[in-house]
Amino acid sequence: MRLHRLAVTAFGPFAAPQEIDFDALSGAGIFLLHGPTGAGKTSVLDAVCYALYGSVPGARQAPGTSLRSDHAAAGTPTEVTLELTAGGRRLEITRRPEQERPKKRGTGTTRDKAQSWLRERTGAGWEALSRSHQEIGEEIEQLLGMSREQFCQVVLLPQGEFARFLRADEAARGRLLGRLFDTRRFAAVETLLGERRRAAEARVRAGDEKVLHTAQRLAQAAGDSADLRAWPLPGHQPGDPGLAGAVRAWAAVARCSARDRLDVAAYALAAVEGRHAAARRAAEEARELDRLQRRHAETVRRAALLAEAGPERERVRGLLDGARRGALVAPALELRGAASSAHLAAAHAETAARAELPPPLREAGAEQLAGVEQRLREELGALGAAYRAEQRSAGIGRERADLERESRAAEEQHQESAEWLEHWEETRTALQEKVDAAQQAATLAEQLAGRLEPARMSLNAARRRDGFAAEEERAEGELLDLREESAAARESWLELKEARLRGIAAELAEALVAGEACGVCGSAEHPAPARPAPGHVDRAAEDAAHAVLERAERARAAVERRLAAAREARAEAASAAGDATTAELLGLTADLSARHAAAHATAAGLHTARERLARAEREYTTRSADRLDAETRAAARASRREALDREQASLEAELALVRGDAPTVAARARTLEDRVRTVAGAAVCLRRAETAAARLKEADDQLADAAFKAGFDTVEAAADAVLPDYERTALQHRLDTWQAEEALLADRLGESGTAEAAALPPAAPDTAEAYAVQAAAKLRTAASAYDAARARCTELDRLSRQMEQELRALGPLREEYGRVARLAGLTAGTSADNERKMRLEAYVLAARLEQVAAAATVRLLRMSGGRYTLVHSDARAGGRGRSGLGLHVVDAWTGSERDTATLSGGETFFASLALALGLADVVTDEAGGTRLDTLFIDEGFGSLDDQALDEVLDVLDSLRERDRSVGIVSHVADLRTRVQTQLEVVKERGGSVVRHRTAALTD
Repeated sequence: MRLHRLAVTAFGPFAAPQEIDFDALSGAGIFLLHGPTGAGKTSVLDAVCYALYGSVPGARQAPGTSLRSDHAAAGTPTEVTLELTAGGRRLEITRRPEQERPKKRGTGTTRDKAQSWLRERTGAGWEALSRSHQEIGEEIEQLLGMSREQFCQVVLLPQGEFARFLRADEAARGRLLGRLFDTRRFAAVETLLGERRRAAEARVRAGDEKVLHTAQRLAQAAGDSADLRAWPLPGHQPGDPGLAGAVRAWAAVARCSARDRLDVAAYALAAVEGRHAAARRAAEEARELDRLQRRHAETVRRAALLAEAGPERERVRGLLDGARRGALVAPALELRGAASSAHLAAAHAETAARAELPPPLREAGAEQLAGVEQRLREELGALGAAYRAEQRSAGIGRERADLERESRAAEEQHQESAEWLEHWEETRTALQEKVDAAQQAATLAEQLAGRLEPARMSLNAARRRDGFAAEEERAEGELLDLREESAAARESWLELKEARLRGIAAELAEALVAGEACGVCGSAEHPAPARPAPGHVDRAAEDAAHAVLERAERARAAVERRLAAAREARAEAASAAGDATTAELLGLTADLSARHAAAHATAAGLHTARERLARAEREYTTRSADRLDAETRAAARASRREALDREQASLEAELALVRGDAPTVAARARTLEDRVRTVAGAAVCLRRAETAAARLKEADDQLADAAFKAGFDTVEAAADAVLPDYERTALQHRLDTWQAEEALLADRLGESGTAEAAALPPAAPDTAEAYAVQAAAKLRTAASAYDAARARCTELDRLSRQMEQELRALGPLREEYGRVARLAGLTAGTSADNERKMRLEAYVLAARLEQVAAAATVRLLRMSGGRYTLVHSDARAGGRGRSGLGLHVVDAWTGSERDTATLSGGETFFASLALALGLADVVTDEAGGTRLDTLFIDEGFGSLDDQALDEVLDVLDSLRERDRSVGIVSHVADLRTRVQTQLEVVKERGGSVVRHRTAALTD
């Protein structure tokens, strides 16, 4: 990258347009950018950075800081144009920041947005490439291969920051190197391994918890036993290393104990089964003996009862004989009784039916009544057509009533639709206004949401800015106190040192030995050795005062580092927060939040408002169509009503002739039907009475003949001998029972075993049964214990297999966790294998720092006359902190290695300049070897003597060998005589101006 031309207008301290020709300045290789304090030397570098990246270096982009010159005229726009060559392409970048300008019409000002232009010079001239801030930024960053932070560190070489870098702790070095070298992928590796370690640990813990849950189920299944009380379940927690072995051992003990208890239960069950079988046999024998004894006693008792029932048996035999003969007459008796009952019923029915007939027909016969019934039925059939006409007339009435109801309903609906349509325009306007309001609220909510998030970010940044400002104020107070304390300690140490030097003769006299030469004058005689004066200061007192001074200096340096960190953090937060106060940002955020919430709530009703409007429009279309249809249907109903009136009048005229004195045709038909039914019923009853009388006479003849044939003298005797079936069955059953009992008793009395059992002593079955019940209870208990022991063994075996499967599945998880945990611990610097406790990102940064130190040493050796060498140190900080980013200097004169914070002011400048140049080389290589033909070095030369200044200029002059130009930004007067090519920034009342000075030309 080579700079050719820079033009600025109304930028920083420059009011009028200023142009800097870098081609003319770069011809000598080294040029000086000088001027009085506040003239604008650093603003030239800011303009270069702003042209390339659209912003100035972070420390100078403070909130509330405007890039516009206060000296510029109101109508002059702030603009920066930079022409450069990068990647073999000649480019021109023009940028204008956001700024206020007078309105073209009227009074007041308006704000112009930031603008950017990128052009490239080709064979045809300048060609416009882009006006997009984002596209231009991406193009420049790709061509240079560096971000803004890297450019500010590599090209603009801020010496003050590198002096702090030399004295900073490892955390501060790590932050700077992290900005220059993109090590986010290594931090991502640390994070990824940490997440994988936690995930693997969670899976192992879940597996351990599952195993412990199975072990708890094993403990529940094993129950309580003496072996397990002596060997309790291990108290391991998920994640313990020895969990698997302990649980396996305990499960083996539980299974062995359960099998032992199963064997004991099996032996106990076999013994109890033998006793139970013997008790059951004894109980069965006792019950059998008792049964036989009771059987014999029952047989004797029943034989006595059978002998007493002899007379009754003979009486029952006589009744059964008469009943068998009476059964021959029973059908005739039943036939005669049925005929008599039918005759009586028919006679009563005939009497009742004649009573219902009209008086002229009460004495009529069956044939006469049949003729009357025929005439009535013919008259009833003639009423069918009249009945249908009457139903049609009633239907017409209902139809006319329906038409009237429809007409009234249609009229009401027509009236309602007319009223609704009358207010349609008002309704549609109101609904459309609601839709428009909700749509506007949705648009406003989107706009407010876009403004709310930046406001919240600015508020958070402002809060951080205020916190860091307070921290900066506290650090400044502490630094002031520590500076006073350090000055007092230094003054005390110098006074003690001076006092010691004044009394140093007394210390030398203490070392004199009689007869030995004096180390000062060489004399062997010591006539008057000096004696310590009152208040003499010895070496111990001086060393103690110096130790106090060193402690004060270290405390001051620590507070200075904390103050610098607080200032840097406050500047970053202030850059993000802008120039508004926290209260203003809080009020703005609250106002935007409230307005966004209100707009979002209103916009939420947009869908509902649109649905209501669409529903109303559909209803309008429907009601308009219904109104036209209702008019058509009304005309049709009027025509139908007139036709129904004519038809009903014709039907009523016909029905008046048919009804007679009845109110309706149906009433007339019901009257005729009643008469037909009465006459027909009376005729049937007459015929049934005649038939029943004939049957009764025939039944009397059959009964008399059957009684004579059965051997009865009279019909009454035959009727008395007849018994019902159930009585005859009961008597026969009693007789059969007596006969069966007689045969049974004969068989029992012939049994030999029953008589032998009766001769034996009485049996005791209850006692034997009770003993058998006790034996059965013991058998059930033993069987239950055996089943429980067998089920316990089965469950323990099943759970053991399950637990073994879980443990085998857990093995790969443990291996994976161990592997991932070792990697995560190694990259995080917490593993014992990582002796220096160095994180992966710190390890990569340490490699970069080692490269930077090696590149810086090449130049530092020349600047220091071969005395100093920068080396990277990975020793652990403070003995307990993490290592990796230490930076030491090796003094070739003493051969010692010490911290860079012990360098003097001039030595610090050597080291920081060499470090900056070395860092530029390494970052350039990291960025893909982009060539940097222009460098700027900002201040730091005032701490050098003439010889050191010559050595530094020689080193910078050597950069020309690589075709580089170096701009030195300084106000040191000696440099004006040593560097002939100069760019002077002159501070004037109306704004600063630039002047080019070379050996051949003075501007």
